[in-house]
Amino acid sequence: MDWISPRVLNRLGMLNMNRRNVDYIARYNERSSYPLVDNKLKTKLVVAEYGVKTPRLLQVVRHQHEISRFREMAEELAGFAIKPAKGSGGKGITVITGRDEDYFVKASGARVGASVLERHLTNILAGLYSLAGTPDVAIVENLVESDPSLARYSYQGVPDIRIVVFQGYPVMAMLRLATKASDGKANLHQGAVGVGLDIGTGRSLNAVQFNRPITLHPDTGLELENINIDAWDEMLEMASRCYEATGLGYMGVDLVVDANEGPLLLELNARPGLAIQMANGRGLLPRLRAVESLKRPHFTPGERANYAMETFARL
Repeated sequence: MDWISPRVLNRLGMLNMNRRNVDYIARYNERSSYPLVDNKLKTKLVVAEYGVKTPRLLQVVRHQHEISRFREMAEELAGFAIKPAKGSGGKGITVITGRDEDYFVKASGARVGASVLERHLTNILAGLYSLAGTPDVAIVENLVESDPSLARYSYQGVPDIRIVVFQGYPVMAMLRLATKASDGKANLHQGAVGVGLDIGTGRSLNAVQFNRPITLHPDTGLELENINIDAWDEMLEMASRCYEATGLGYMGVDLVVDANEGPLLLELNARPGLAIQMANGRGLLPRLRAVESLKRPHFTPGERANYAMETFARL
């Protein structure tokens, strides 16, 4: 395997895990704000007050007896997503994309009966997927229909966009594309493709899979160098608004582009990973320090997004 010295990484401005944990997460994230981002239901409710759209909520299942209502609610639905409110890393999420007579069709193409989904809801309530194994709540959301211009690059799963936000400023972004290796999930650790995005324009910079540079998607075969994200300024402003909504100084904001609804917030992460630097081919530190050195911070999400687009496109 290739090896690079810590001195070179430091010169490149790469943020390491220890510095991230101590200098940014511990310093800028109040512990009292964590429940807002570690619980998807709480996230949906709080960001709605700040004009940030999320997938439409269809049902909340808090107790076992409420599962009986699920079958009736889902009878007329062609597609939806079941999520544990306190799950992480995509665990416990089941996406239904269609119907085949009495069966529900998953994103993978597998057919399951209503009883399988009801059992899955029971497992969620029992805390099988929650962060600490504690009892959880299940949420059922409207199915996200990915914008075709982005969906074609991804294998089965919906592509999403991770934006790192520091003190309300969007400082770095990447597009995450599902692969066969990642089982249709946009999780880089499982083999999804990370495509660095120019913060100034929303255009692709370079791409990595398993931290190795690539130029083509391994499954779709499409080139990854000419991707352009529509409504980019709107997405950056949405990400910036999440700072006011949560009070978290350092976080990851995960967005999708729905074919009908436009940009939607999927979830927030108070401990965003560092692979975004590999996808962008540049380090976070220069951008974080630029924000820290501001003598007159920008007070509105729009102003912060504009500052980021003008400043970090050159870093």
